[in-house]
Amino acid sequence: MQIPIDQLNADTLYAIAESFVLREGTDYGDEEASLTDKVEQVLEQLRQGSAVLIYSELHESVDIIPAEQLKAQQTPDT
Repeated sequence: MQIPIDQLNADTLYAIAESFVLREGTDYGDEEASLTDKVEQVLEQLRQGSAVLIYSELHESVDIIPAEQLKAQQTPDT
């Protein structure tokens, strides 16, 4: 289930993005970005709609995924 980011408290949204960055260990190129910068990049992707918040009832957890991945999951195979 997708969670609209505008329904979350700013501190909660920041904590979710920070948790995502810490567990993903994503490569940010030749120059290492600070944790704050990485979190801001994730938050900007959420604001722009290129990433979305997803709640998994099965795992009782929240994750951030690319919007394209969500679209692919919602499109039935033909």
